[in-house]
Amino acid sequence: MSAAIKMRSDFSGDELLRFASAAHDGEQTRRLMALAAIADGKNRTQASAIGLMDLQTLRDWVIRFNEGGPDSL
Repeated sequence: MSAAIKMRSDFSGDELLRFASAAHDGEQTRRLMALAAIADGKNRTQASAIGLMDLQTLRDWVIRFNEGGPDSL
């Protein structure tokens, strides 16, 4: 198994949760909540369960978030 991709750290878990609560799209809310869990120190398995996605999908969203921030989700 390969190492987890490091998630950018310029957004805190609290900031990501604020974005999630303001999102008008349920899918974006789930993605932001999963990333907030990672930012708050939860492991990837826990974060994927929060976001209702598998680990590969979470990895893909971390990559997208790293490239474009919250708006890219």
